[in-house]
Amino acid sequence: MFKLSSKLKPTGDQPQAIKKLTNNLKAGVKNQVLLGVTGSGKTMSMAHVIQNIKKPVLVISPNKTLCAQLFQEFKEFFPGNAVHYFVSYYDYYQPEAYLPATDTYIEKDAKINEEIDRLRHAATQDLLVRNDVIIVASVSCIYNIGSPKVYQKVSLEIKAGQKIKRKEFLGRLTSLQYRRNDIDFKPGSFRVRGGIIEIYLVTGQKILRIEFSKDKIDRVSVSAISLIPKYKILNTKYKLFPAQFWVTPKAKLDISLENIRLELQETVNRLKNEKKLLEAQKLEQRTKYDLEMIKETGYCHGIENYSRHLEFRKEGDPPYTLLDYFGFAQQPYGDSRLFSRKGDPAQNSNTFVDSHYVVFVDESHLTIPQLNAMSVQDLARKKTLIEYGFRLPSAIDNRPLTFQEFTKKTDQVIYVSATPAEFEKQKAGKKYIINQLVRPTGLVEPSITIKPTKNQVKDLIKEIRKRIKKKERVLVATLTKRLAEDLSDFLTERGIKTKWFHSEIKTLERPEILRKLRLGEYDVLIGINLLREGLDLPEVSLVAILDADKEGFLRSEVTLIQTMGRAARHPKGHAILYADTITHSIKKAIDTTKRKRKIQMDYNKRHKISPKPITKEIREWPFKIATTPEDFLSLAELKDVKSLEKKMKKAAASLDFEQAAKLRDLILQLRSGLKN
Repeated sequence: MFKLSSKLKPTGDQPQAIKKLTNNLKAGVKNQVLLGVTGSGKTMSMAHVIQNIKKPVLVISPNKTLCAQLFQEFKEFFPGNAVHYFVSYYDYYQPEAYLPATDTYIEKDAKINEEIDRLRHAATQDLLVRNDVIIVASVSCIYNIGSPKVYQKVSLEIKAGQKIKRKEFLGRLTSLQYRRNDIDFKPGSFRVRGGIIEIYLVTGQKILRIEFSKDKIDRVSVSAISLIPKYKILNTKYKLFPAQFWVTPKAKLDISLENIRLELQETVNRLKNEKKLLEAQKLEQRTKYDLEMIKETGYCHGIENYSRHLEFRKEGDPPYTLLDYFGFAQQPYGDSRLFSRKGDPAQNSNTFVDSHYVVFVDESHLTIPQLNAMSVQDLARKKTLIEYGFRLPSAIDNRPLTFQEFTKKTDQVIYVSATPAEFEKQKAGKKYIINQLVRPTGLVEPSITIKPTKNQVKDLIKEIRKRIKKKERVLVATLTKRLAEDLSDFLTERGIKTKWFHSEIKTLERPEILRKLRLGEYDVLIGINLLREGLDLPEVSLVAILDADKEGFLRSEVTLIQTMGRAARHPKGHAILYADTITHSIKKAIDTTKRKRKIQMDYNKRHKISPKPITKEIREWPFKIATTPEDFLSLAELKDVKSLEKKMKKAAASLDFEQAAKLRDLILQLRSGLKN
């Protein structure tokens, strides 16, 4: 199933960690901890374990930046397998809310990143049709995305010779939430030219062409995305999945809508009895509008708030999430009843189980608290909306999983962290904490210096210039976004190539900034919380932490260890803590770092190892969206102007003027380039 591709072989502590983790998984151990220091090759160890166990894998990471990095690494380790990226598809998200104190209603406002939406569909669809799947996800994987059983059931099977009228086929496409668009052809849309229907799959990877002859499908062909599609005839069935996650079979939609109406009537009557006439009117008006939209188009803004009725879930039942797609895909009959596990193992027990898939919780000390808190925050917000007539009570069941529900839906879990919390240690038990302290390259923990906060920026500039002369990079940790931006501007004015790096940078832009740091387009990156766990930057030799003595979340023992660890991938790795007092967190962080450093240096001495720098390829970010004709065409096509002219004339003859215009513009650009 999984075939690992790597020139490197496990060394240091990796072989023993891989062996123990694999054997424990095969024996059915439910919880383990991989305690690996920064730069010890935890991702490679995970990759070898994945190859050994031969089961689908979910890797959960605490933020989108680490997700992107892990995705790239696993994609390189498993080029022939299905490796996917699954994160929240919002570039910006303001949840619906009501503030009673000021009588302020905040409408849901979100900007959806269409590229990420396509990647989410690609992940779930591959999960339903193949077993060699690795999905790297953020904590958004515990949010409701609709029933996998329904998602698969409403899918449309297409094959040559299939008897179906063209009109009926177009109706089925529309019910799958594909939209007709003959002009702006994009993922999730289709266009019609006589008896030919072209479907731009929602995954953004292929175009499906269906050719009709009378009342049957004459031919089915598929093409990769390019300006000049090259279709390949399919002789087998093709399963077309919906363009939206929330799709209800037409036969059951009327029942769902009637259930929503019944709940609406009950809720309106209750509100009127409580003398909440304004709330009752508001709720009735909004819900009836949504019902009309769903009936006519199959979709409405905020449709997820009706998910309990659309999915026929009971009140209080957990929502369907990515975890259910894993469980559903691995059942012999795809029966959704089988993957809702009953009973909750004792909090600290390590029950032996036979799992369908394996979960790695990366940087678990951060990820687990996030998983724990999400449902609590969501519940408080929804209760207020329901109380004041903005939503039906069933909206409360459109939510993330509770942490108890999450643990029930996961069988075998490996918690991965350099600083695991007590929860992970207790779940695994001492026997199943696997240490990986020695790095394959012999690199040791960074040395540490404490300096006073007075004139800390002036001193920082001096230290940065030392590294720039050696062509090394620097990370600086501040306490606030404003300080990160101001300091970035201050350093830039002094001729230092600097970039701030925090949560306001869009998801798909973050990996590119890290890449530019490695290339030397930036010398310094300044951030708050994103410059911590998991960032793999071998060129960084210095980490500077400003105001390190401000005790709190951003300057806790774990945070300090993780931040200083960003310099552990360089032979001259060094950390400077600007602090006037030695806080409890600083002392604990320094003691832990020194202990690990001694173990590593002793190991190097015994085995006569000289620390070597990590050699790591600087990768291109894989999700480049094609926006110009040049993005679509091969080098041979770009050089062949005459060939392009023929294609332009052919496009014009078939009345595809948009494509002809693109080709014309490209030809003009190429001719201009040839003259120069």
